[in-house]
Amino acid sequence: MPLTDHPAGNYRFLPGIAPYSCGVASAPGFEIVHATLQQPLPYRAGFERIARHLAECGRPKAALCGIELRSPRPYSFAGFAVFNAEYATILRDWGVFVGGVNPVPRTNVAPLVGAPSEPVLYGFSYTMPAAGNPAPTIIVAGGGELPEGVLAREAIVALGDTSPHGMAAKAAFVMDLMENRLRALGGDWPHATAINVYTVHPIDGLLPRLILGRIGSTAIHGVHWHYSRPPIDEIEFEMDLRCVRTEIRL
Repeated sequence: MPLTDHPAGNYRFLPGIAPYSCGVASAPGFEIVHATLQQPLPYRAGFERIARHLAECGRPKAALCGIELRSPRPYSFAGFAVFNAEYATILRDWGVFVGGVNPVPRTNVAPLVGAPSEPVLYGFSYTMPAAGNPAPTIIVAGGGELPEGVLAREAIVALGDTSPHGMAAKAAFVMDLMENRLRALGGDWPHATAINVYTVHPIDGLLPRLILGRIGSTAIHGVHWHYSRPPIDEIEFEMDLRCVRTEIRL
């Protein structure tokens, strides 16, 4: 699928499904900044914090180009749809949609330890002017073992199989998904600055060949394992990644 320009946000996005896009890449003359909240906020208050931060940076709301949430527990497919409808309304009211399409990628996972009591904002990304002509910076949305554009239980790869063989099938599928999105956005593994894995299942057997072995020289930076469940029941393995130069903590 071709990238779509967001002229007011100074980035291009890879369309996904109604709740989020598959990822974004900065426009020429701009870079994506990634922010992490040291103390996550209830997600509606989190959007207010984003608005204040963007205003302080002299950036419009349309510059928002990535959201990371943490939830109390995984949703059912039906519950996920209800939450997504509420969430998308905020972005629509912000005026960030392009032709009725949500351009903002998202990761939404449920920590197994230290889970919040309600959905919270954990991090966000936004565009800023960049000096010179830097290479594009990229955010790839979180994705689990479901085919692109599908939210259906029967489509889950290796459904119900959390054996080493089943987890390897899931991880291989998700690595393909991440790679396809990354390349569609104009990047490749050597550009990645942060690669995140979200699962409560052991990953030591997956790392040498399926994950680190796949990313080439970037393996020297490792991956960040979040002991968390993907956002929907029975999905067991999720990843996201980014290629940025500027990381801040609020």
